[in-house]
Parts: sequence; structure tokens; C-alpha cells
Amino acid sequence: QVIKCKAAVLWELNKPFSIEEVEVAPPKAHEVRIKILATGICRSDDHVISGALVMPFPIILGHEAAGVVESVGEGVTSVQPGDKVIPLFVPQCGECSSCISTKGNLCSKSDFGAPSGLMADGTARFTCKGKAIHHFIGTSTFTEYTVVHETAVAKIPAAAPLEKVCLIGCGFSTGYGAAVQTAKVEPGSTCAVFGLGGVGLSVVMGCKAAGASRIIAVDINKDKFAKAKELGATDCINPKDFTKPIHEVLMEMTGLGVDYSFEVIGLTETMTAALASCHFNYGVSVIVGVPPATKKITFDPMLLFSGRTWKGSVFGG
Repeated sequence: QVIKCKAAVLWELNKPFSIEEVEVAPPKAHEVRIKILATGICRSDDHVISGALVMPFPIILGHEAAGVVESVGEGVTSVQPGDKVIPLFVPQCGECSSCISTKGNLCSKSDFGAPSGLMADGTARFTCKGKAIHHFIGTSTFTEYTVVHETAVAKIPAAAPLEKVCLIGCGFSTGYGAAVQTAKVEPGSTCAVFGLGGVGLSVVMGCKAAGASRIIAVDINKDKFAKAKELGATDCINPKDFTKPIHEVLMEMTGLGVDYSFEVIGLTETMTAALASCHFNYGVSVIVGVPPATKKITFDPMLLFSGRTWKGSVFGG
């Protein structure tokens, strides 16, 4: 039956969250209702509040979580009530071209691109004050209970500490995967990581695990440098300490540029700086931060013509 519980509802743009009592409908066929026990807060959630990431309102945000299956809809076989799980904002239908390919992971059934904020049947499972409340990228974890599609849930071991593994639902996997899966960082290579939030630090960890010999961490907040070094950064630089553009600084530090660069902020200026800082011929630059809506990038095409590769990575590829 319907569960009444508390949730943080965002009614409109640039307004604070409102803690409301919401009704959460039972799961339909191939859906799973989860009791959320831990959720992280990701900058992507904040982007929705500011309008940098355009979503339909009202909405329940949150996408980085862990919980326990409360009930399952008809036909669900992969999980059962009582299982510990992580909801996936990139589902895995196993049938679309991206899921079948070893080159990609952005399932065509994900609610990216032109987000509807609804389940597969075109309806929502949340209501509040008589109004339907939209889902956020198929997850919505800022609530005590949520409903997701069966393809958007991963079963995890019963012993997993939920307040820690919730980070695998976005931050850790997104950063670590960008290094080891999207960029495929090689042993002995040189990397630059722009932005040292949770995702950026996970990129640093991925570069280190892949055997990079030099990992240059870039951030305008020097308070983040100690943690970056603890996790594997070999150098930390603050663009504010230099009068010249940061890509020129990185070129001087490395000779011809880094082998791999990662933009983990979500700003168009740092995306082009990261591209310009990688090796002119075989450097690979990966966009990990969510690009702001309505912003366009202008750059010198010679940056790519000489051989660089510019890639995007969602959920670590």
C-alpha cells in the first residue's frame, strides 16, 4: 500500500527545500520501493536548485544513496525485500546499444537529455498536498522511501556500511571510473585533475590506482591540498598563485602537457583549460563535471586538430 513519509521537496527554482509529508505509491511491475537509509549530497543536486541543470518542478532531488528493499513490483527477480541496495541514476537495461557496447554505459532508458521526471509509464510515484512530485534522474533519494525501476538498482552485500557505500552511487564511481574506465590512465603517465571535491578526489584515487607517476591537483581552495596529497596527488597548484593561464603553467611543469586531464567542476572555462593542458598530440581530456545549461564553449579547433582527444564521462563510464 501507499507509504506516508518525510521528504525534502523542491517546489520551485532558487527556493529552499521544504520538508513535507509525501505519499509514496507501491511499486508497479518491474519497480522496486526502497527505504533510503543514507544519502550523499552531490553538486549536481545543487545545480538543479540554481537552474544550471534543468529539471521539471516540483521535484525530490538526491541520487547518491543506499538503502533496503521494502517491496517489489510484479516480475522483479534481481532483488527481494530486505536486500541492501544502491539506486543507480544511470540504469542498466542490458538491451540498448550503450548497454550492449563495451564502449559506453549511458543507458538509453536513463532520464538524461530531455528529463521527464517520471517513471517509465509516464507517471510519478510521489504525491504531496494532492500534487504529483517529479522524480530526479530515476532515483530521488532525499526521501525516506523512493521507487526506482528494477534496472536502476544494484544489490550489495548485507555487511556493507550504508553511510559509506552510498558514495558509490555517484561521487566515488564517477571520479574513479573517469580515470580507470573512460580515460584508461596508463602506468607511468602524468595526469592533471581540475577540482578537488569528492568526485575530483576520486579521480585522484583512480589515477593513482592506474599507476600514474605524476598527479597534479588543481583547485582555487588550498585547504583541499592536504587531502589530495593523502589520496595520491604528487603536486597541488592554485591558479590564483599565477598571473599566466593555468594551462601554460601545466605545460611548463610537464614539457608538452599532461597525458590525461580531468575537469571535475562543471565550468566551461576550466573545460577548455583542461583540454589545452593535455599533450598537444596524444593527450586525453575528460569532462566529468556537469556542464551548466545554456552555456556554450568556444575554443581553438587547432587544440583537437593536432591530435588531442576530448571525452565526456557519465557515472565513470
